[in-house]
Amino acid sequence: MTYQVHIIGGGMAGSEAAWQLARRGIRVRLSEMRGGGDTTAAHHTTGLAELVCSNSFRSDDHVNNAVGLLHHEMRGLDSLIMAAAARAQVPAGSALAVDRDVFSAAVEAELAALPSLEVVRERVDAIPAEGAVIIATGPLTAPALAGAIGQATGAEALAFFDAIAPIVHHDSIDMDICWRASRWDKGEADYINCPMTEDQYRAFHQGLIDGEKTEFREWEANTPYFEGCMPIEVMAARGLDTLRFGPMKPVGLDNPRTGRWPHAVVQLRQDNKLGTLWNMVGFQTKLKHAEQVRLFRTIPGLENAEFARLGGLHRNTFIQSPRVLDRQLRLLRDPRVRFAGQITGCEGYVESAAIGMMAGLMTAAELTGRAWTPPPRTTALGALLSHVTGDAELETYQPMNVNFGLFPPPEPGTRKKQRKEAYTSRAKTDLAEWLPAVG
Repeated sequence: MTYQVHIIGGGMAGSEAAWQLARRGIRVRLSEMRGGGDTTAAHHTTGLAELVCSNSFRSDDHVNNAVGLLHHEMRGLDSLIMAAAARAQVPAGSALAVDRDVFSAAVEAELAALPSLEVVRERVDAIPAEGAVIIATGPLTAPALAGAIGQATGAEALAFFDAIAPIVHHDSIDMDICWRASRWDKGEADYINCPMTEDQYRAFHQGLIDGEKTEFREWEANTPYFEGCMPIEVMAARGLDTLRFGPMKPVGLDNPRTGRWPHAVVQLRQDNKLGTLWNMVGFQTKLKHAEQVRLFRTIPGLENAEFARLGGLHRNTFIQSPRVLDRQLRLLRDPRVRFAGQITGCEGYVESAAIGMMAGLMTAAELTGRAWTPPPRTTALGALLSHVTGDAELETYQPMNVNFGLFPPPEPGTRKKQRKEAYTSRAKTDLAEWLPAVG
């Protein structure tokens, strides 16, 4: 099949971009190196849109939360990623979490059904010299292509570390010690809670600090962490109580055996539809594997824990998008080429897919001769896109999740308690007015 658009990378962004283009009849070649003999340090399967870190898409609250609003807006644009998430959803309170295998399979099935889309398992080492191109290779871009991107952008790539949380087999958790509940008893009891006394917490905290860590390679030595995915031991080093105000916060969790809040708590969130796998929430780590097993089995209720996956660490690379891309995600030096997903400096599964969606819609408009109208800056899509393509401070540009800080302020005089709903209500109105322009 001859094609009109070459998309490189079959992750969240590449899959969403391919969907938006191919369902409009545009011929697409989607190149994914996994399955063609290559893989990465973080991926475990060859499936498209594999979730390599958490299985959570975070809050699904579209009234009070910016990422929930982004979910809402993407659904309004017939997002493949959001449709697959609905099919793969597992209980997670007000969050949207998925069975990662079911999710990936759903994405693959929908893309395979599109007659104008060809998925090719191949590694691409250079930017194609002709035709429309979308590069969505994400934070683990293969070295040869990363070098080609560096040459094309004329700017040094930035990088930071992204850490992976462990996953525990449910039948190895001691439910005589742990209990199921959501904080403040809101919604269903979707989390398993492992309580700690003060002495247990202090010993665990010291163990995180003393534990043997993964050694840095020479090229990784000066790479900073992303604040939203901070390794648990790095947080521990910031102070004795840092974890108790973060991922181990006990507030709002009454232990049914004592009637009181524990001193600290480790929470587990369901990771697959069967409920057989549970993710240690906020426990991204660079501890060595043997050290993880030893230390995490000191957590009450996890003394006999069996791990389906241990935590890990990988480098995350991204380009200086505000410097090298225009407002339509096109490379200033070569407008044939667009970038999408985490490589642009957005952070998070949904944000990556959203930028992939935008790249696909922009390319579709260009190929069909329609003028592109950007989403309003007041929407989650518009705010995130604007941040990536020029509104961010270039000198301090860092990966960013969608948040209300990226939006224009609400009307003067809006009360503090009403601000979040003011953001989301305005966004929904403005999105509805914009949607007819998409085509």
